[in-house]
Formats: sequence, structure tokens, C-alpha cells
Amino acid sequence: MAKADPSPLTEIQREIMEVVWQREEVTVSEMREALSARRPLARNTVQTMLVRLEEKGWLKHREQGRTFVYSANRPRTASLGAKVSQMVDRLFAGSPEEMVTALLEYRGLSADEAARIRAMIEAAETDPNQKAKKRRQSP
Repeated sequence: MAKADPSPLTEIQREIMEVVWQREEVTVSEMREALSARRPLARNTVQTMLVRLEEKGWLKHREQGRTFVYSANRPRTASLGAKVSQMVDRLFAGSPEEMVTALLEYRGLSADEAARIRAMIEAAETDPNQKAKKRRQSP
């Protein structure tokens, strides 16, 4: 079983994963065709990238004859979460509060958005998994 790699995806890895999340399953040939609109890539290069994403825990495959059919092993939100975490660390000195303050001051929230966010915060406060994460992050 592949070990989950918590590091954010590179630009090309994210592009590959977006294709997988959109199509649900892809072969090397299908991925090469999807990527060819933006950049020409050799089949072996695409295959290597898919194998590496599988090694990092992002993809899984099943065999259909001699063809590997790849699908997502992690949800799209996992990629977004890693990217947001990296952004909070880099731009806001690790402070989610500063990120939220910047968002509120720059963009603001509608009443519906604020209500949904309140509900998400309340759910996170009562979820034992969230509390365990907070304890692990505390010094």
C-alpha cells in the first residue's frame, strides 16, 4: 500500500489529479491526450508521473487486461487542504486567524456564507477527530 505523502501537489501533479477527479478513471493514453492540449509529453513521462502519484498515495490502479486504469485514492479536498495549509504557513505565519481576518477585510462574507462557516466550525468543535488534530498540533 502506498504511503500518503502530505506535501502539496506540484502544478503538473495537480493538473493530472484534476483530470482524474473529473473523469474518475483514466489510462496512460487518455491522460497523455488530456495533457497534450497544454504541453506535449512522451507516453513514458506520463506513465512515470502516474506511478509516482500512486507511490505518494494520490492514485490507485486496477488492471484491465494489460492496461492499468488509474483512479483517485484521495479526494480533491485533500489537495486543497494541503495547499491552504502551505499558504497559511507561508503567508500568515501559521495563523489561520490572520488568514480569516485578511479574507474578511478584503472580500467579506454574505449572511449565507457566514452561517455555513459557523456550522462548519461548530461541527469541527464537536468532532473528536478535529480535537485530536488540534492536540497533535499544540506545542
